[in-house]
Amino acid sequence: MAAPGTEAAAGPGPGPGQVPSSTGPGTGSGSGSGPGPGSSSGLAEAESPRGPQAAPNAWQVMKGVLIRIFIIWAISSWFRRGTAPQEPNGAGGSTRSPSRNLFPKDTLMDLHVYISEHEHFTDFNLSSALFWEKRDLVYGDWTSGENSDGCYEHFGEVDISQSVQRNGSIYVHVYFTKSGFHPDPRQKSLYRRLATVHTSRMINKYKRRRFQKTKNLLTGETEADPEMIKRAEDFGPVEVISHWHPNLTINMVDDHTPWVRGSVPPPLDQYVKFDALSGDYFPILYFNDYWNLQRDYFPINESVRRLPLRLSFCPLSLWRWQLYAAQSSRSPWNFLADELLEQSDDEQDSVKVALLETNPYLLALTIIVSIVHSIFEFLAFKNDIQFWNSRQSLEGLSVRSVFFGVFQSLVVLLYILDNETNVVVQLSVLVGLLIDLWKITKVMDVRLERQQKVAGIFPRLSLKDKSTYVESSTKVYDDMAFRYLSWLLFPLLGCYAVYSLLYLEHKGWYSWLLGMLYGFLLTFGFITMTPQLFINYKLQSVAHLPWRMLTYKALNTFIDDLFAFVIKMPMMYRIGCLRDDVVFFIYLYQRWIYRVDPTRVNEFGGTGEPLPPRPSPTALPPAPPPPTKPPEDKKRE
Repeated sequence: MAAPGTEAAAGPGPGPGQVPSSTGPGTGSGSGSGPGPGSSSGLAEAESPRGPQAAPNAWQVMKGVLIRIFIIWAISSWFRRGTAPQEPNGAGGSTRSPSRNLFPKDTLMDLHVYISEHEHFTDFNLSSALFWEKRDLVYGDWTSGENSDGCYEHFGEVDISQSVQRNGSIYVHVYFTKSGFHPDPRQKSLYRRLATVHTSRMINKYKRRRFQKTKNLLTGETEADPEMIKRAEDFGPVEVISHWHPNLTINMVDDHTPWVRGSVPPPLDQYVKFDALSGDYFPILYFNDYWNLQRDYFPINESVRRLPLRLSFCPLSLWRWQLYAAQSSRSPWNFLADELLEQSDDEQDSVKVALLETNPYLLALTIIVSIVHSIFEFLAFKNDIQFWNSRQSLEGLSVRSVFFGVFQSLVVLLYILDNETNVVVQLSVLVGLLIDLWKITKVMDVRLERQQKVAGIFPRLSLKDKSTYVESSTKVYDDMAFRYLSWLLFPLLGCYAVYSLLYLEHKGWYSWLLGMLYGFLLTFGFITMTPQLFINYKLQSVAHLPWRMLTYKALNTFIDDLFAFVIKMPMMYRIGCLRDDVVFFIYLYQRWIYRVDPTRVNEFGGTGEPLPPRPSPTALPPAPPPPTKPPEDKKRE
């Protein structure tokens, strides 16, 4: 049996899927799917951290998957430059000639499927190991079978030993032989090496189950299953458990491409097997479990004695196999996909369910709009940086909101670190925090006082308001807005802190503090946009705002609204989308009522009125009028 520690598949990591934003609602993703079938309490899934996290929605997950695919492709392309080297065919260094499929079209075949607890199978004479035998299959036949699609199906139950019940491994061994031959090499008269194609794989899946030891900080009680608590004490907070899915499809690729050994592009080269002597290749066998949803896996424990298994055999076209192979390939940089781009079970299932159940036109629209949403996010980010980098005056801008943004990003970063979120989310939040810190250098005069040191070692950091902020009325209005805002925020914060302490479970006081602040920002973070509205009202102007950045973020919010009502998701998420829309509509209303005044002097001392035309330096002055005669001269004449 394989050791579970070495066969463990990447499991989901708890934590939020998105961070709270003042311009768009944030969502969170849980840390595991619901329990699978079973009768024992040992089949329960991991306890997810309790907190204000919303369920993931399909279109946000799909957008994240597109970004992940792009990152993997970019990194793989960077490290895999150039084509694969051609393998020499002899001493002369000549390249290999194209090969052929060892099973021609319409070859009659026999299928033999064995189930074993050993990775290398030799017990062909053990009748209990034979799970399915199907004779006289036709290679490349797409019209036979019950549904006239070339597919056949077999259902049975697999008896398992105590070793498998205790996290052991179980394997399926598939043999295709030309009709009349047998897969056992010991039967010399019936075995032919070039007439037998074989593949095997472990059909149980190891998943990590995390246990968050939480409790009510006031009473010390917990709603966690006592058996789960005991297992956490015995095996630690992270336990590797063998899981089972009752469905598996065996695909034989209908392909007769003249592949050249050493030139098969990845990831297809992992599946095309060449014969060392003849140079030809065997038919391509592929275990297809892409459509197996993570929520349908259930743990294997001592209460499970027989495992249901439905095996299907279907032909597969080359282009569809390429799609499946690309999705399930284990690249040389797989550590990036497992650790940096780790997805939860809910996220993986959301994408597959969306592909299976969503209308094709709506699905295409979802993918297009997801790409547009990502482009708008990038443009909003770029214009935000450009706005603050080129800003010379702070008149009309809320400096306190910048500091509040730093506080918000810091709370989110500490929260996701405490909940062990995947590295991609951590890096994205860290970059956002660094940008917020950079904005402080644009709104404040930041200096290091080397004469005044902290603890006698570190120079003291000095922050001073810029003159354009102090000398304008913006500072007065900014202080007034946050004073009014504190009358609302502090009571709400106190009420939410009491609620979180009374009714939610936490790992400790530190986790309670971070969870309480994170939940508060997720729920009421949009209120921090109101000081800017107040300043706009007092100044009767919106000319100082970064309208390009706000426009891109507004478009993203409206896209959120569209999919919030098209795709099934929690009601709180829909309310969160609408509350941000209210703030954006107030911004638009202010832009409409506070029209641009061309006579208004801006912070640079100029106006919007056109200047009078200046005379050309090369133009001659106008000729003086001719002198007129005095009236006396006219009388003499």
